[in-house]
Amino acid sequence: MGPPVDPIRPDEALPDAVEVVVIGGGIIGTSTALALAKRGVSVALCEKGQIAGEQSSRNWGWVRKGRRDPREIPLIVESLRLWGQMNETVGAETGFRASGVVWGCESDADVGRYETWLEHARPYQIDARMISGAELDRHVPDGSKRWKAAMYCSTDGRAEPQKAAPAIATAAQSAGAVVLTDCAVRGLDRAGGRVTAVVTERGRIRCNAVVLAGGAWSRRFLADLGIVLQQLKVRSSVLRTAPLEGGPEASFWCSKGAYRKRLDGGYSIANGSVNVVPLVPDSFRFFTDFLPAFTDDWRGLKLRVDGRFRQEWTEARTVPLDQVSPYEQCRVLDPEPDRRYNRQALADLSRLFPVFGKARVVQEWAGMIDVTPDAVPVISAVDALPGLVVATGFSGHGFGIGPAAGRLAADLVTGAAPVVDPHDFRLSRFSDGSNPRPIAGI
Repeated sequence: MGPPVDPIRPDEALPDAVEVVVIGGGIIGTSTALALAKRGVSVALCEKGQIAGEQSSRNWGWVRKGRRDPREIPLIVESLRLWGQMNETVGAETGFRASGVVWGCESDADVGRYETWLEHARPYQIDARMISGAELDRHVPDGSKRWKAAMYCSTDGRAEPQKAAPAIATAAQSAGAVVLTDCAVRGLDRAGGRVTAVVTERGRIRCNAVVLAGGAWSRRFLADLGIVLQQLKVRSSVLRTAPLEGGPEASFWCSKGAYRKRLDGGYSIANGSVNVVPLVPDSFRFFTDFLPAFTDDWRGLKLRVDGRFRQEWTEARTVPLDQVSPYEQCRVLDPEPDRRYNRQALADLSRLFPVFGKARVVQEWAGMIDVTPDAVPVISAVDALPGLVVATGFSGHGFGIGPAAGRLAADLVTGAAPVVDPHDFRLSRFSDGSNPRPIAGI
């Protein structure tokens, strides 16, 4: 099972009509709903399971500018501004702390890669820089004995995935949003070529527009509308420890593992380099699109044949809107964690940092990350269906970038001036000849 998530008190009554319906109760969907409600837009958020039930509560909890794809940097700069005032904004503890993030360099090639990233980031005046010697030791215990250097960003930080989205959802309710859980959206009604309503398992909600923030489910939902989204799933595993005295404050990554101090004094720990890629029908459908990304990171992406292939093959057929949908049959994606990779990461970190040798593991989990061929999200209106905005494909970067991504989605669905230029996030980049690819060497 996933980590325990702070509960919210959902609304019970289904509204007849709102201006905007948000589909998905993760960090992106809740942030979109809050941004809309604070502008006085009537909004209903529909979540098929519980708020933050999937990857939004299962991620590492990092809030970082460091090693961001340059196309995402303007959005994460705005997001960190929002995170800095988040507890005050929502009137609750989200766990955000600007505790810094350190990236260890084991070789000259690593140093060169981070220096290349710093060149990409230079136009944005980000406070990341290379450190070594005594300064590295201040942030990473005996770091200078183990790493040639490190990249450090003091204003990067951490927050609590199990607290943040529920707190944002509750704040959205206080601002006037309707938040519905265990309320799957089966599909959309259309008239005159545009969205007119969502069809939920409880009935219809008339609306002028929809924001689809369905995470790993977005590809399937759009397929029912005849809209192609090049998106696959990657399984990532994490463990958490009991409170541990004497551990480091700054979050840290190296090829052996990554850690992040939790608000309760424990740590979230994960393998720093390995993720599992279940082979599914879409793996073959989008083989050409994803081949460059796999080629760039073939050592870290472990292909697996498991039950996901049959599951997604079965779920792919279109289901009439008056029948039970796959979203009701699987309320929460809850894959088994890859314990071998988790325990190897803990063992490796314990050798590097003896304090982790005393750590007691209290839980392990996995989540499905929604990924795109260029590892950059889609935050975009859909040209083929006016009234629909998609916010998905965050490729493991969504938690930190979530508040600003929600604001941008709110801008797009209301026609407001966008908080950042949305050009790099357009859905049409996968079909307009742009041939988007990951940026190598960062």
